[in-house]
Amino acid sequence: MDHSHIFIIVIELMGTIAFAISGAMVAVRCGMDLLGVIVLGVVTAVGGGMIRDIVLGNIPSALTDPIYVLTAVIVSVLVFLLVFFRRKILSDGFHPLYARLIEAMDALGLGIFSALGVLTGIRNGHLGNTFLLVFLGTMTGVGGGMLRDMMAQVPLQVLYKRIYACASIVGALSCTLLYPRFGEAVALFVPLFLVLIIRLLAAHYRWDLPRIPRE
Repeated sequence: MDHSHIFIIVIELMGTIAFAISGAMVAVRCGMDLLGVIVLGVVTAVGGGMIRDIVLGNIPSALTDPIYVLTAVIVSVLVFLLVFFRRKILSDGFHPLYARLIEAMDALGLGIFSALGVLTGIRNGHLGNTFLLVFLGTMTGVGGGMLRDMMAQVPLQVLYKRIYACASIVGALSCTLLYPRFGEAVALFVPLFLVLIIRLLAAHYRWDLPRIPRE
């Protein structure tokens, strides 16, 4: 196993941890039990990658390499235990901090997986298909969150939340354009930080795409 492969695995695990925290915290906020917290944490962490692999016609990596599911399970259990023994985290006084932590973890995971989705498509021989690569990056980034929100029966962030899918599209497109000229490292980190900054700024300044106001 070469250093670049190890590096990618480490980044994937970082994204897995970030999305697992996000999913588990949403489950806790919805009042789910331990199993529900684990399921939402795992689905959020690996759901987008599974959609990507199915589109590519591959067996989902989450089913062939258990490290990602196992990591998501451990992280979800730790989140559950933390909140279980520190109930005040769910109190009104902690709600803004709780919401910001979910936003931060979601933004980090979104940035990582939006880029990794593109790189996976490139490794599967689709470098010349920009549309497919952007689609793969976007679905890898937002797919797990979509499944999480549907299972939690809350509005899908990708359709309502501030500049969510658009940030993923920007990250995926920048990764696609950067890779041929600058290589894998630049094509991973620049989109990652770009998505992270867009999402955090959108959350802080409450940026939204135009919508038709309700009467």
